[in-house]
Amino acid sequence: MIAALAWIAGGQALLGRVDPALAIPLLAPPMLLLACWQRGEPVAARRHTGLFTLALLAAMQGGLSIVLAGSAGWLQLLPAAAAGAIAAWLADLLVQWRKRSRLLPWLAGSMLVIGWFGAGHALLVLLYQPTAAAAGAPTATVLTGLPLRWSASPDIAAMIAEGTNDDPTLARLVTAGPVSLVDSLADHVPPPGGALLIAHPRALAPQELVAIDAFVRGGGHAVVLADALSGWPARHPLGDPRNAPVTSLLTPLLDHWGVTLGAAPAGENKALPVDIDGARLRLFSAGRFDRLPQQCRAYADRRVVQCRIGQGEAWLIGDADLLFAPLWRPIVPAAPHLRQADTMEWLSARLWPGAGNGLLHPLWIRAATV
Repeated sequence: MIAALAWIAGGQALLGRVDPALAIPLLAPPMLLLACWQRGEPVAARRHTGLFTLALLAAMQGGLSIVLAGSAGWLQLLPAAAAGAIAAWLADLLVQWRKRSRLLPWLAGSMLVIGWFGAGHALLVLLYQPTAAAAGAPTATVLTGLPLRWSASPDIAAMIAEGTNDDPTLARLVTAGPVSLVDSLADHVPPPGGALLIAHPRALAPQELVAIDAFVRGGGHAVVLADALSGWPARHPLGDPRNAPVTSLLTPLLDHWGVTLGAAPAGENKALPVDIDGARLRLFSAGRFDRLPQQCRAYADRRVVQCRIGQGEAWLIGDADLLFAPLWRPIVPAAPHLRQADTMEWLSARLWPGAGNGLLHPLWIRAATV
């Protein structure tokens, strides 16, 4: 029953995950039922049944995790088992309580279920919360043609009235570490030790392309999103220069690195989950890199590549739509344990070493190879 609750009500099926920890907020009701069933049994018998139930749950959940995610999730099974033991103990105390009113047990049971549900999710928020960049971390420089700032303002007057109104992606990056959003790299070269995020920019001047290449070859780290056919929603009429570019304008840079981005697939109408070293990204209409030099390592059928360029490193992704908030944002705001993808955690780790990691990580059902 607990496994079924975690799969359906806990969000495992909805999120494509098999995290044992997602069962924690739902442990109180089945433990209350178990305690009621054993109300007249001796203490030893009740304890043995409780331990057997928890062991069976751990075995079922661990086996499911191995089959679907390739990992038993021991780091998640331990807190789930401990929470199950506490829930069973509280339920047993409540059921064995000698009360004079018939209303009190129902009231206490309801309070236990509601309180446990809220406390369980609060605990998971802490356990899954990604770490921010360390104090004094170098600034990550961001160059983009996507509407990440002034994202929803139709005109100058509205911009002034509303303020910057950052897109959720930029707001999340700002909470993860120091960010500098620039319009040009000619005069804003990333600082030593910093990182560079190039997210589907508008056409770059030759001196900017030279600055990017020199930064990476000199030992810098860059993440480059080059979308062959962007699906980012246009906020302005077709042809308005304020809209994000429809296709990638980074061909000169990619050619210089020996990389060719192929056309986006036709007719793709849903997000594609891909796994990069255990992290889940959700792409939409992503192009493949048809030509790669030997120093590049390909992931997700060449939709994502990691390349050594000179003394530095560049991650190339044939999609900019993965930054679109509905593809990565948790289904409940401010609940990182209910996220749909690891996009922002993965990106944070690329921009600031040590950032983006939580005590617990989602166990994603392995994506099908496409």
